[in-house]
Amino acid sequence: MAKKKTSKSKSETLDFSKYVRWFWIVFLGGILSVVLLFLFASWGFLGEMPDHTRLENPETNQATEIISSDGETLGKFYFNDNRTPIGYADLPQNIVDALIATEDIRYYKHSGIDGRGTLRAIYKLGKGGGASTVSQQLAKNLFTKQVSANIIERLSQKVREWVIAIRLERQYTKEEIIAMYFNIVDFNNNADGIRSAARIYFGKEPKNLDIKESAMIVGMLKNPSLYNPRPHKNPVGTRNRRNVVLAQMAKYDFISEALKDSLQKTDLDLNYSPESHREGIATYFREYLRGFMRDWANDENNRKPDGSKYDLYTDGLKIFTTIDSRMQKYAEDAIEQHMPRLQAEFDHQNTPERNKTAPFVGLTQSEVNTLMNNGMRRGERWRILKNQGKSDKEIIASFDVPTEMTVFKWIDGKASEVDTIMKPIDSMRYYKSFLRPGMMSMDPLTGHVKAWVGGMNYRHFQFDMVKQGKRQVGSTFKPFVYATAIDQLQFSPCDSFPRTPITIEANKFGNPEPWTTKNSDGNYSGKQTLKDALASSTNTITARLINEIGPQPVVEMAKKLGVEEEILPVPAIALGTADISVYEMVAAYSTFANKGVYNKPVMITRIEDKNGTMLYQFVPESKDVLSEEVAYVTVNLMEGVTQGGSGTRLRHNSSWLKSTPLYKEIMTGYPYELDNPIAGKTGTTQNQSDGWFMGMVPNLVTGVWVGAEDRAAHFKSIRYGQGASMALPIFGLFMKACYADETLEVSKGNFEKPANLSINVDCDSTGEGSTDSEGGSEGDIQIDF
Repeated sequence: MAKKKTSKSKSETLDFSKYVRWFWIVFLGGILSVVLLFLFASWGFLGEMPDHTRLENPETNQATEIISSDGETLGKFYFNDNRTPIGYADLPQNIVDALIATEDIRYYKHSGIDGRGTLRAIYKLGKGGGASTVSQQLAKNLFTKQVSANIIERLSQKVREWVIAIRLERQYTKEEIIAMYFNIVDFNNNADGIRSAARIYFGKEPKNLDIKESAMIVGMLKNPSLYNPRPHKNPVGTRNRRNVVLAQMAKYDFISEALKDSLQKTDLDLNYSPESHREGIATYFREYLRGFMRDWANDENNRKPDGSKYDLYTDGLKIFTTIDSRMQKYAEDAIEQHMPRLQAEFDHQNTPERNKTAPFVGLTQSEVNTLMNNGMRRGERWRILKNQGKSDKEIIASFDVPTEMTVFKWIDGKASEVDTIMKPIDSMRYYKSFLRPGMMSMDPLTGHVKAWVGGMNYRHFQFDMVKQGKRQVGSTFKPFVYATAIDQLQFSPCDSFPRTPITIEANKFGNPEPWTTKNSDGNYSGKQTLKDALASSTNTITARLINEIGPQPVVEMAKKLGVEEEILPVPAIALGTADISVYEMVAAYSTFANKGVYNKPVMITRIEDKNGTMLYQFVPESKDVLSEEVAYVTVNLMEGVTQGGSGTRLRHNSSWLKSTPLYKEIMTGYPYELDNPIAGKTGTTQNQSDGWFMGMVPNLVTGVWVGAEDRAAHFKSIRYGQGASMALPIFGLFMKACYADETLEVSKGNFEKPANLSINVDCDSTGEGSTDSEGGSEGDIQIDF
């Protein structure tokens, strides 16, 4: 019996050892399979894997960033990826804490794969939460992208993510991985990466995000489309998801329970600031910059090391500009303050009862029809339909078909959009009824352009009235005549001339007919000093000057001052018949403020690639145009404009507005009461089609133009249609805001007088014939206030 038991025991032992052997075979085989699986994945057998170079420099499209002179981002150029990477140091600690608490609490303890989380996910079949670490999520976003629906492919993809995550952990520090992860995530609404998300959803840089803002952004990581905070998306769900993140932060002691409870009760408090090519700050300048960069990239001298072109939309360039974001904002604010008031008065004067051909003045219905037909053929709609093969008859008929559209409108003094149904032909007329501005401000000492506003709303008015638009300059051209006369004949501001009419006979200076000019106030008696004459814009005295020196030297002077347009050398140019851009006029006036030295306007100081390598640096372009003495005397003459001429309202309150129909609306924001030295000149063209004001202090020159698209759309009288009413208020509001911001250091001092000044400028102004008006061009009517 004992022997039998022993035999049986041995048999059982042999059977048990068999199981042990199989266990080790399976166990070791499993480990070998996992090892082989990882090896196959790393060798690329399960799909393409990034090599060392791609791990070192992951391929991500980066937006080109436009940076102001004071270090702010003005905007970006991009197609699909509005991404500007930042470093870990630029992240607030609270957003890192929120990420760790919500997505990967053992982040600092693993090397890319969280074993405990993976086993939990396998045991619960994924129902207890995912096992993806931050490193794995980064690997997926960088290299594997789309999640496959096929289970085999998904498992293969998961293994590849594990391998890449481990490689990333070896290649980068934990901090670098977190920064890369935040930079790669798409938060929707063109918010690619944490920097764009912070700016778009909260209007601030990432480092300034508070705890609840960071929690909202981290909450979006789960599903940026589902947990989107915009009102028409899912703000309630986003708020709930944010509160989950706050709860996780409290659970792991990143914040206290009391703080969590307090923050969970708050609203999202969005400051939604979309970043698109047609929205944001300095839109017209950015569009100019796009053209500049396109030409720069096409230049064969500006190539990548491999010989290919730089891509403005994907290569992550940094464009450093001269625009000051503060001045740019003040300029845009000044326009938004003044233009709706001016537009309200213009609309008041152009109701159908007051003007049957509104907004056009002085045209017959036949002339209006011709103007509108020409406008149709020049428009984008005509071009598009023509390219589609439509006949002229079909295109014209389409302009009478009511269409859904969104139009621009001033509402409560703010630029707004309204959805409506309108015939395209009616929308053309509607947009032609708007007065439009153009404004540029520049440092005359350096040529740096500080503010550039080509219109009041780029989405609806895309033609840039700073550089593209060229309009008659009216009396703002007169300082060129005076400067030429002073340069050639050494005239003094104290020299007097008769106001009597003067006729320049036919054939003199190539003029085919006799030319006689008028004074806007109808006063031709007595004499005036040159200073008083420029202040009151006396036409007859300007005509006498050009009769003395001839128009050709004046044209040459304008060319030296940077005017690019062809100017006919005829006497009428003395009153501003030439079409010139705001850009050219500001550069020209800056020469006077810069002691006779012309600086070509500078908009870009340098361009860098995404690694900070310098690709372009501007070279100043300067030239001597006038002597310091002539420049100073010309400036001294223009100071008279703001001391006793059409620019005087910059000095005092706006009592003249009390008689206007819309006094209460227009008075808001006035007076300016600027008491420092300012040189300037107003300008008004024939029929009040264009209003100008050029203003200067020693370190800032600003030009403003206001008018409609078509010259036939204008104020009926000069009361509102002159430059002092249309353009000067924008300058006044802008300068008032600049002076309120002491960090800008805009000069309040005197223009520097040359040490060897030989021309007398200290003359007592008699004020004879001086009025708060301007002469403009031929035929200007008298100002009645």
